[in-house]
Amino acid sequence: MKVVTWNINGIRTFRGGIRKALDSLDADIICVQETKVTRDLLDERTAIVDGYNSYFSFSRGRSGYSGVATYCKDSATPFAAEEGLTGLLTNHEGAVGCYGDHTEFSNEELQLLDNEGRAVITQHKVMCQDKMQTVTVINVYCPRADPEKPERKRFKLQFYKLLQCRAEAVLKDKSHVIVLGDVNTSHRPIDHCDPSDIDDFEENPGRKWLNGFLHGRRQEEEKNEEEPDEASEVTHDTHSGKFMDTFRYFHPTRTNAFTCWSTLTGARQTNYGTRIDYIFADCHLVKDQFVAADIMPEVEGSDHCPVWGKLSCSLLPSSKPPPLCTCHLPEFAGKQQKLSRFFVKVDQKSVQSEQKDALPGSQEKGEKRENLNPFGAGNISGKKRILTADSIVPKGKKVKTVKTSSKPQGSLLSFFKPKLTNVVSQCEKTPDLDEVTSSNNSHKEYITREEVLSVTGRMTDDTELVSSPQLCTSSTTTETDKQMKTKVEHLTSKTTVGHAATKKGASLVFWKSVLHGPPPPPSCKMHGEPCVLRTVKKEGPNMGRQFFVCSRPQGHASNPEARCNFFAWVGTGK
Repeated sequence: MKVVTWNINGIRTFRGGIRKALDSLDADIICVQETKVTRDLLDERTAIVDGYNSYFSFSRGRSGYSGVATYCKDSATPFAAEEGLTGLLTNHEGAVGCYGDHTEFSNEELQLLDNEGRAVITQHKVMCQDKMQTVTVINVYCPRADPEKPERKRFKLQFYKLLQCRAEAVLKDKSHVIVLGDVNTSHRPIDHCDPSDIDDFEENPGRKWLNGFLHGRRQEEEKNEEEPDEASEVTHDTHSGKFMDTFRYFHPTRTNAFTCWSTLTGARQTNYGTRIDYIFADCHLVKDQFVAADIMPEVEGSDHCPVWGKLSCSLLPSSKPPPLCTCHLPEFAGKQQKLSRFFVKVDQKSVQSEQKDALPGSQEKGEKRENLNPFGAGNISGKKRILTADSIVPKGKKVKTVKTSSKPQGSLLSFFKPKLTNVVSQCEKTPDLDEVTSSNNSHKEYITREEVLSVTGRMTDDTELVSSPQLCTSSTTTETDKQMKTKVEHLTSKTTVGHAATKKGASLVFWKSVLHGPPPPPSCKMHGEPCVLRTVKKEGPNMGRQFFVCSRPQGHASNPEARCNFFAWVGTGK
């Protein structure tokens, strides 16, 4: 049995096809995080993959955000599956159950914790040493604590507590448990590229939670074998968790083993990252069944890399996927759907208030969309709009009036032809000009110098008008008419190109005088290479200011190939 976890940073990471990507990972159970797909955007290509059955959890508050999915091979079909950790999203048979004690959480907290699509649980039957056992796989995408949003720090810690509560409750029900995914916290200094750069590294609340969730590290246990029992008891009290980090179990001292890198600074090139993606398992399962675990930094396509673990036990597939499986969704089940399913009855009285305040699904009014209008949130009128014959158009929208004209509609080609119209009538209205009579002496056409100017545009003084003083020609086709027409067209193109070039040159000079463009980049002192221009986006006194830094990828200070510490504000040279 092999399991893989990977934060894919969007389901579109699988550009070559989902089936091909899943097969390349060569695992029975593949857990992906940050799918960034909502229920309404899930397509059949993503949900139904030949040879696999899939289980999704969606964000109910924001589109293109969070989301996790578990793909199981048909040979590893679970007999139970569930979305979320609280049980509030479960309304079908075939759920996993065992929710633990939720007395520390309010109902509103439980609803919000499961509202972002951060957990999918599948339960499998395995054969271990001729004995059938149960293994529960909890696929999680733990929240990130945004330093600019203090409420998210509490949200993250509450999610950790809820995860531990559920995992330990399932474990207590005599099932083995595997917790895997993006935990968004590096546990030890060895799991961070530069721990000395972080103040109070060990005091981080996320790391303190991991200390309590995980059992003592293997190298500590080996050391404590040679020490008195008293020291061993202290270690056990400090790390008394029921789960183990499978990677550190097999590689307790490996350094520079990271799973996440910043794409903004190109840190993957210098391996300047953190290890925040884990496969945790209960202690008995790790010691008795796990045979290997490792990371896959060579696999690209995301800012994270996959992590895998292998067990000696074999999977026993269920004969039928549980109700949560995407193959049971109406749009993918091949069943005839009712037309009424595509229509939603809207209460006209509360349309405006719902658009501004309400959230879909189970979100509470305490959490609001990020794109709400911050102004006028309380100016929602409760009065029902009365639609009359004179007020069919919604209020606030401009009415498009149609102007009637007696002139017939012209052809589109008329906008691209030279204006040579009404020439015959103009010749008839100027009898004082000499006339050139054609063979039939019936139709006359005159071209004056002013009209030639209207065709050729602006003519310079040195432009020679190629024609006789009498420029009227016959409307019939003659050799003179052809020659004159050819020369006029030549003059038209020549003067138009010259005028356009002059105008473009003048415009270029003008805009260069107004928009100076970015300043020339200086060279960093260590590498002597041109720097890159950056802009401060963090709120504060320097927001919007530009500065230069070394163009190389971020890395450790001791790495000569990494970015040096050159920094200069634009315009100050410092």
